[in-house]
Amino acid sequence: MVALPLRNKFRGVLEREILLFEGPNGWAEWSPFVEYSDEESAVWLAAAIEFAYGDIAPANRTEISVNATLPALAADQVAAVLARYGKFETVKIKVAEPGQNLQADIDRINAVIENYPDVKIRLDANGGFDVSTALKLAEYVHEAGIKFDYFEQPVKTIAEMAELKLKLSPLGIKIAADESVRKVSDPLAVAQAGAADILVLKVAPLGGINRALQIAAEAGLPVVVSSALDSSVGLSMGAHLAAALPNLEFDCGLATGALLVGDVARTPIKPVDGKISVGRVEVDPAKLDLFEAEDHRIDWWVERLERAYAHLV
Repeated sequence: MVALPLRNKFRGVLEREILLFEGPNGWAEWSPFVEYSDEESAVWLAAAIEFAYGDIAPANRTEISVNATLPALAADQVAAVLARYGKFETVKIKVAEPGQNLQADIDRINAVIENYPDVKIRLDANGGFDVSTALKLAEYVHEAGIKFDYFEQPVKTIAEMAELKLKLSPLGIKIAADESVRKVSDPLAVAQAGAADILVLKVAPLGGINRALQIAAEAGLPVVVSSALDSSVGLSMGAHLAAALPNLEFDCGLATGALLVGDVARTPIKPVDGKISVGRVEVDPAKLDLFEAEDHRIDWWVERLERAYAHLV
């Protein structure tokens, strides 16, 4: 059980708590965010058990192209944060941060373009906008002539996604669904409703690599594989999913190790020339000791693990 410090606040936290275990296949990560219910956390546990103990579809790629990820920071911090990623062609920019306004998002976008004028951008709102605000920001980016890859989960509900999609289609702007895939009882509902152009797939919230591949096949939409602020162990799970997909049109969100101060792997997963390698990682015992969580947090996670496992048996 480790607590990995973040370089900047992300999703409202400065530390990522992660439980790791090793099975016959190698290391796996279980790290549902602390506010998630036991039932939802059990889905993440199923994914970790599958990776450590189960039979999973083989990878058919050895490397994956990845995007840079920019937290909802002030514009004057953009250049320093993105420099950690080295070479990249795509940046995912967090927007709709609680406590910030639309102008802060616009300033952040402009700072990216000033420093990297040739990149494509993605905006990720985590469902934080209403339809009119999302439309306003999308129109700004479109009118500015910025290369717009897609708008990820701009609004919360599938109905709102469908409404916004109708308004953005004439602009040639695509919508990607994240929370509308992993936070609902039916992950195919957003595709069946015609409310998204792209699906964002994350191994742990979907219950594992095999289940994610099944969703991708049944949805019939392009997919992007992304992480959930994972250690290199979790990133290796995502990389395996990406490498097992028959088609991979978009850069994947699997370079988020740059957001962490430390990692648990002997060789952390980091992008080289905009790509990461596919393969399991070896955990460094010294790093497990260095980043070991406090005793009371370990106790909390073990008790949570027992409750989540009860949902699987």
